[in-house]
Amino acid sequence: MPNQSLPELSTQTAPSLFSLMVAPGRVLRGQRALEQAGDAIATFGRRPLVVGGDRTLSVTLPRLQLALKQQKTDIAQASYSPDCSTRSLESLRKAVTDHQADVIIGIGGGKALDTAKLLAHQCQLPVVTIPTSGATCAAWTALSNVYSDEGAFLYDVSLDRCPDLLVLDYELIQTAPQRTLIAGIGDALAKWYEASVSSGHSDQTLMIAAVQQARVLRDILFQKAAAALKEPGSEVWREVVDASVLLAGVIGGLGGAQCRTVAAHAVHNGLTHIPAAHGAIHGEKVAYGILVQLRLEEMLQSNQLAATARQQLLKFYAEIGLPQTLDDLGLGNITLGEFRQAAEIACAPNSDIHRLPFRVVPEQLMAAMISTTAPVEVGRPNLGLTSATNHNDV
Repeated sequence: MPNQSLPELSTQTAPSLFSLMVAPGRVLRGQRALEQAGDAIATFGRRPLVVGGDRTLSVTLPRLQLALKQQKTDIAQASYSPDCSTRSLESLRKAVTDHQADVIIGIGGGKALDTAKLLAHQCQLPVVTIPTSGATCAAWTALSNVYSDEGAFLYDVSLDRCPDLLVLDYELIQTAPQRTLIAGIGDALAKWYEASVSSGHSDQTLMIAAVQQARVLRDILFQKAAAALKEPGSEVWREVVDASVLLAGVIGGLGGAQCRTVAAHAVHNGLTHIPAAHGAIHGEKVAYGILVQLRLEEMLQSNQLAATARQQLLKFYAEIGLPQTLDDLGLGNITLGEFRQAAEIACAPNSDIHRLPFRVVPEQLMAAMISTTAPVEVGRPNLGLTSATNHNDV
């Protein structure tokens, strides 16, 4: 039999390897989903450490204990207070060791879930997320935001996977103040306005899919949000919760970091450094940031589509109760120094605001921040920056 030589190895450089964290390993959703999730949770471990805020733990832990009663688990709890911060995470890692935890369960809003995910990442443990409101998509994503103990945004951390299990209990979500779902609608809307800027011209298949899903998400919220807020617990309300918590997460998973945040979240990050802004929740600041981003495009690019989109959003915000101005965020009396500090942080060299197709400096951002409700300025001259784009078509 003739010798068969091995094929020669290619001398071409192998393509870069990209890792996508698209979705949780499993999603359980429905009325009283938490009570029915015991078996699924127990597959990850029998010594869970439950992470949440003090008030949330006092309300939800009895329901979780009941769900896990048949699985004979040994549950411990720990508060993430004061924030998803380095100090909190250090304390929680000690709690993991003391309890010999084999799974982390995060219960609460975005910061509680971010803390639980990052803790699990650091300890190399599985994580279960149980959102108690529709305020963000944090229950879904492979990302955690880290803050100072005082609540100022510092940086985000990309995680090696999405949560192993997400339990979306509509009855639990319904107990949260309606304001949280309104904020979640604002946070989810940003997916379109930011993804279309950062990735709207991409020819990559998954990026195209993410941007188009962001458009679908925006349209669902425009069509259904007002009705949902009038009928908590109804089918249309559940659809809006799914959109804000689940579909918003899908978009970030498909598109990755390049399809995640631009100016709206950069504005949020800057505002968190103003103590008075802590009275506004994440999605409210992001929703205001969308208006700022559109105002920048309008002012610096003569982008009439951005101007039209801003007017459309102002009408929608008024209908459902999202903030339109600094006053609406409780920031009408901030000092000039605080205002400038927020703008400078939002325009820092590593800020996502630089995903905009033009340069922005703090003075321009401040001008946009105080004019989010300004009338459309027809025929305003372009300031010599890149030509207007059409990613904000309405």
